[in-house]
Amino acid sequence: MKEERYYLVLNDDEQSLLIRSLNDERNAQLKNGKAVDSIDELIVKVGKAPLKKIKVLERSDCCAR
Repeated sequence: MKEERYYLVLNDDEQSLLIRSLNDERNAQLKNGKAVDSIDELIVKVGKAPLKKIKVLERSDCCAR
């Protein structure tokens, strides 16, 4: 079975906030003596995520049905 993938669209500020939040959670887990391997992997994935230019279409009438 093919592995599911999820894509997020983040600007620079959102990416920085996400990395900072993950790092805060990592530090909290370390303080409690818990494993942080999965959090470390997420930090690396978010930090090394490739840039891809996409076109975002906004619909102003999305809720007017």
